[in-house]
Amino acid sequence: MPGNFRFGAVPSAKKVLEEAGKAALQAAPGVVRQADAPAPDLGPLAAFVGDWHGTGLNTIFRPDNPETPTPLPVPVAGSDNVLEINLTTETLSFSKSLGSVPNRGSGAQGDIFLNGVPYLQTINDVTLPGQVTGIHFEPGLWVIVPKTNVPEEGPTLARMASIPHGTTINAQGTFFTVQGGPKIDPVDITPIAIGTGKLVPFPSQTVTNQGTPRIPQDLTSFTAAGTITQAILSDPTTVLRNHIAGQNIVSTDVLVIDTTPKTPLFGGGTDNIAFLLGDANGTQANANAIAVEMKAIFWIETVEHDIHIPVLPPAAYPHVLQPAGVKPGHLAPQFALHPMAAVQAPITIKFRTKQIQYVQQVFLNFKGLSWPHVSVATLVPALPIPIPLAALS
Repeated sequence: MPGNFRFGAVPSAKKVLEEAGKAALQAAPGVVRQADAPAPDLGPLAAFVGDWHGTGLNTIFRPDNPETPTPLPVPVAGSDNVLEINLTTETLSFSKSLGSVPNRGSGAQGDIFLNGVPYLQTINDVTLPGQVTGIHFEPGLWVIVPKTNVPEEGPTLARMASIPHGTTINAQGTFFTVQGGPKIDPVDITPIAIGTGKLVPFPSQTVTNQGTPRIPQDLTSFTAAGTITQAILSDPTTVLRNHIAGQNIVSTDVLVIDTTPKTPLFGGGTDNIAFLLGDANGTQANANAIAVEMKAIFWIETVEHDIHIPVLPPAAYPHVLQPAGVKPGHLAPQFALHPMAAVQAPITIKFRTKQIQYVQQVFLNFKGLSWPHVSVATLVPALPIPIPLAALS
């Protein structure tokens, strides 16, 4: 975002200021300089600052068209879908907040001011060692909405995003805070029959099946490494719970959003380009998969770390340290300590940082089924976090 950009209402009272002076303007009843309206509080979105990175898992059932069949090591005849499983790395970068974004009211509702945080999300597939493939690119905006009278709602939030496949989303929801760590409910990737709600499992959902329409087909090495197990494929949020097991999470801000939000919220939704719809009624979808709903839960966790600081000489550059107890294969925040004087004896300090976890479900409709597309990830700050010298005392 350009450094000099800041949202605000165009001042309608500028001429009054010039002619009558600031004191007269302030005394004039009903005259408000909306450009001076303070930026609305971001609430939990205040944690969305700077660059984050992390790892996760993605699962998606893709249509398999006989005109362009997916090549597989063990060919599978007659299948209309392929289950793709991705081990992922992710970056999530936030720009500075927008400030006061005026939204004009009408009738019973006066003007309100929003605030928002722009973001850019990129996700790479790293399932095969040495082979990195970009699978997701998403510019978007998180917005905080104040309490309103029309509609009658408390503070809410929304996430608006654009997906390069030709889909945009507007998901709304609420937020709350809990003490301690998050309650992460299981998520099922099994397709659902449209109209009846019946679950329709496929052989590709069993990790030991090696000849099914799946990428990768043979999961033996991943199961042995613990990266794609039956427990993980049956419930991808297992990855999230495994990551935070043993962490000291002090509190959690919970953000719950949906493109078809429950009452009292309404509005939002997904929208698709003409190619995805196929025709005006969406009954001849060229891509054979239309995104009909997206829902997600984001957990912004406050984690308390133990940081072991060894004997250190004074240095002209910061020492980079890791917290204690980092599990193999898990990313953790790094800490920068710049001692102006020698640290003469080892010391352990406690230090709190933010951590983002999320589970997202996108429902794709094709072949009479609604197919859950599930993504999970754990993200930590990408740059070392400075430790103030006062923390050593």
